[in-house]
Amino acid sequence: MLRAGVRRPRERDDDEETMGPLSGLKVLDLTHVMAGPTCTLMLADMGADVIKVEKKPDGDDTRRTVPPKVGDQAAAFLMMNRNKRGIVIDLKTPVGAALLKRLAGDVDVLVENFAPGVMDRLGLGYEALRERNPGLIYCSLSGFGQTGPYRNRRGFDLVAQAMSGIMTFTGAPGGPPTKCGPPLSDITAGILAAMGILAAYAHRLKTGEGQRVETSLFEAALVQTYWQAAIALATGTAPRAMGSAHPLNAPYQAFEAADGWIVVGGANQKNWLRVVEALAAPELADDERFRTGADRMANLAALEAELARRFRTRPAAHWLKLLDDEGVPCGPVNDMLQALEDPQTVAREMVVAVEHATLGPVKTLGLPVKFSRTPGKVLRGAPLYGEHTREVLAGVGIGADECAALEADGVVVASGAPAVREKTRDEVA
Repeated sequence: MLRAGVRRPRERDDDEETMGPLSGLKVLDLTHVMAGPTCTLMLADMGADVIKVEKKPDGDDTRRTVPPKVGDQAAAFLMMNRNKRGIVIDLKTPVGAALLKRLAGDVDVLVENFAPGVMDRLGLGYEALRERNPGLIYCSLSGFGQTGPYRNRRGFDLVAQAMSGIMTFTGAPGGPPTKCGPPLSDITAGILAAMGILAAYAHRLKTGEGQRVETSLFEAALVQTYWQAAIALATGTAPRAMGSAHPLNAPYQAFEAADGWIVVGGANQKNWLRVVEALAAPELADDERFRTGADRMANLAALEAELARRFRTRPAAHWLKLLDDEGVPCGPVNDMLQALEDPQTVAREMVVAVEHATLGPVKTLGLPVKFSRTPGKVLRGAPLYGEHTREVLAGVGIGADECAALEADGVVVASGAPAVREKTRDEVA
């Protein structure tokens, strides 16, 4: 039996296989920019009803990012917030905070990424909301977590990559500290938060108990260092940048062909011998410097030179076919457009079109997790500013007159054009 205050999961029906596996899960999303929206995007793509709560007067900061734009909408916002319904509430007003509490009493999950302590000051912390909804799963994402000496520091992906050690072993050997291209800690934190929420949901289905879940950009960056952390802990030496090479296996890196770059994954003895076959270079297999994996790592510079000299003699397509025929993991180094147009990307439906309220069809990334019975889908474009306010409030019993009064008092914003402004040059910097 579910405990009092816990929402009962929706019953399966005959059309269940056409709905995402999280269909029936209701999520209140108070997040902004990247890490939190990644978390709620994952849940929405798998069928959860995600209600994105934006602030007054101008909503999620991603709405005001610098170009590119699609029509009048920021491309970054469109990517991170598809599949969500959007409402606007002024949480700094007592009425707005009370309204949020009312909404939180009707959901399974709440996700927020304010600085630690902000939600408590608004009267919207976990302890306050669980009184009304004891089954609530309350997820917090922050820069450094809810405890520890850095709890109150502001956190950004750049800072997390730097403090986790990532920037010291990324990039070219001997080069300056280098950040990974994508916002690694933001995206990883979002995925970890979604995983934590689902684990808590599994626990709640068994016991009826809600709980608080939290993670941080700093921890998300640290878990990306498994190999390098293992080396450091075992040797007492901090790994350094190796370009595209691997700290434990060789050859496992990028090589320049006659007309472009390829990557070659000769990461174990079998694959190394397959590389030798593809290159028609049996002398390399007999070379004492390269006989074992340990030998190849000890003589990595010499190995790179020998292979680079050979790969530069023919086009990329020539080598990729020979390597693939031998069973060596390999591939071209694609730019972003090439990656999005790759036949495997298309076959896996990783670029899809979704209908936006004002823009029409908009291309976005598809779902990276596939389900045989309950496939997730991209069903709606990112919401306009306050697009679903009236619809969501009606769902908790707020009628048209009460909603109109809330709009008149400035507590909520409903539909209409987004009340956003461009960021100034100083704000962007």
